[in-house]
Amino acid sequence: MGVMEDTNQATFDLRPGEGGQARLILRGRLDRDTTASIWRRSIPALRLLRPSSLIVEAGDVEYCDGVGVALLVEYKRIQRQNEGRIDIEGLRPQCLRLATVFETDQVLSPPPEPGPVVGPVRSLGEMVVHLARDFSDQVNFTGEVFTKLVRTALHPGSLRWRDTLLIVEKAGANAVGIAGLLGFLIGLIIAFQSAASLATFGAQVFVADLVVLGLLRELGPLITAFVLASRSGSAFAAEIGTMKVNEEIDALTTMALDPVQYLVLPRLIAAVCIMPLLTMFNELFGLIGCGVVMASWNVPPETYIERIRAAASLDDLFGGLVKTLVFGVLIAGLGCLRGLQTGTGPSAVGDSATRAVVSGIVAIIVADGIFAVVYYYLGI
Repeated sequence: MGVMEDTNQATFDLRPGEGGQARLILRGRLDRDTTASIWRRSIPALRLLRPSSLIVEAGDVEYCDGVGVALLVEYKRIQRQNEGRIDIEGLRPQCLRLATVFETDQVLSPPPEPGPVVGPVRSLGEMVVHLARDFSDQVNFTGEVFTKLVRTALHPGSLRWRDTLLIVEKAGANAVGIAGLLGFLIGLIIAFQSAASLATFGAQVFVADLVVLGLLRELGPLITAFVLASRSGSAFAAEIGTMKVNEEIDALTTMALDPVQYLVLPRLIAAVCIMPLLTMFNELFGLIGCGVVMASWNVPPETYIERIRAAASLDDLFGGLVKTLVFGVLIAGLGCLRGLQTGTGPSAVGDSATRAVVSGIVAIIVADGIFAVVYYYLGI
């Protein structure tokens, strides 16, 4: 084969010899600008020729960078696939040192494809390891937060009260509208569905009992927690995640500022403070929505209010409000934890916000189930 020339001062010459031998002569500069052309032309020619022994003469190579070394590695790989030999002669010392760094004599093959059994087993193992690691992170984070909360209780001046009040306004006061609207709609829908069924027996007046107990004990705290998890939990994760991506968390650590004390505690305390208030707004508007339905079924307001007073007690109200304190801790804690766990990449912050919402809702459901069992044995 004749000499193949490149316009950027690089050439190669592949010469077949006797007995399946061949000689490949390289000249010029093997850098990122010139190697591509030689690569596209010499590789197909070498594959077509399939020599049993290849001698690469690199004495006329003036310069060689990582791309040039990659070309030599590819020659070795092709010869190894063809079960042939290869010798590189005349490579300059500086190029030889670079080739040694790249370990051109040890070409790694891609790992084999996992079999039909290995793949699922490996995926299951990776999932178990991920869950165990995540559980360990949550336990460590819980212990650290609890320690910082105790320290803050002993030294209230260490808390950033201005930021805490700002978070209370953003996550609490600004969420009153959506919490009240959802409560009104839920109370309206439950009352309408229940009244339509109980009207068959002429017992629609007892709809008030059903709605007020459901709102105070379960629906009010749960709906408010879901609103806060989707609205504020994701916001906490996104805010702290953005700071993590922008290396602001590292800057705080460099300035001897604890990220948990500086970022997590204000959000945690704010969430615990606003959850009971938002829950009461949700329950109030839920009872108003139920009252609208009861009025449409010709139930007097006095009767409706009396049924509410007879069906519910302060135990029902405070039993639901105690749940909200735990829900607030779970929502804010998991949101901040997911933010601190944010990785790198364009989708890292979005992934953290999604994980915060999902893990927050799952934790709320689990905690509500535990409360149900505890309240049953306590007779509440």
